[in-house]
Amino acid sequence: MIRKAKFAGSWYPEDLKEAKKYLADIPQEKKINVISCISPHAGWMYSGNVSGDVYSIIKPADVYILLGPNHTGLGENIAVYPEGFWETPFGKISVNSEIVELIVKNSEFAQKDTKAHKNEHSLEIQLPFLQLIKEKEFSIVPITIRVEDYHMCQDLGNAVYLAIKEYKKKNKNKKIVIISSTDMTHYESQSYAYKLDTLAVEEILRLSPRGLFNTVLSYGISMCGVYPTVSTLIASKLLGAKNAKLVKYQTSADISGNYDSVVGYAGIIVY
Repeated sequence: MIRKAKFAGSWYPEDLKEAKKYLADIPQEKKINVISCISPHAGWMYSGNVSGDVYSIIKPADVYILLGPNHTGLGENIAVYPEGFWETPFGKISVNSEIVELIVKNSEFAQKDTKAHKNEHSLEIQLPFLQLIKEKEFSIVPITIRVEDYHMCQDLGNAVYLAIKEYKKKNKNKKIVIISSTDMTHYESQSYAYKLDTLAVEEILRLSPRGLFNTVLSYGISMCGVYPTVSTLIASKLLGAKNAKLVKYQTSADISGNYDSVVGYAGIIVY
């Protein structure tokens, strides 16, 4: 089973040379061993510089567990792509079916499902960056989330933690990184978007999943990947995360020049 690229040539470059322009030149010794990271998923033209700075600074992993929102409304509420490969113009990436099984086993809500992933862009947008920074072959676990319930986020975050813990018992030298795919405020003025996004980012930097959940709901922040990010923070804290750092924040206005209606993008690492 191969999940073909849907957004190459439109949302991100098909050309390797063009894609590499989004990465910063960071010496290997300055790269950081992260537990997780947060990266936007708009077209690279708008958010690629933010994502590129995040992926440039992290040490590559053997497995990436990707959590993103379900924009299409298709498939299961928590949909884990079960097996096979995802393809981009830069090659095929295998799905780590062993970790898939562990997550589904440890979760009350996660289900194996391909429908939710068929036309969803939030995870595919991340994959070329992972291919650009790779030092060796790696595998992925793609998960989309369509929930508005803290308990379900808690369930998934705990299941991801338990799956990583169990997998590493047999694969001690394998490095696993969790990626949350999210954009921030949508279609507000630059000043208002910055104000709202600052509130959300502060909760992420505090490593407070409950704080982020409550803040986004209380202020009506249109952060599309809040539930993947809450789940990621829960798993990261269980895995021993102590710090978070904002790598870059910008908005679509930095490219379009339209400051009246912007989308915010934040790149964050957790370690």
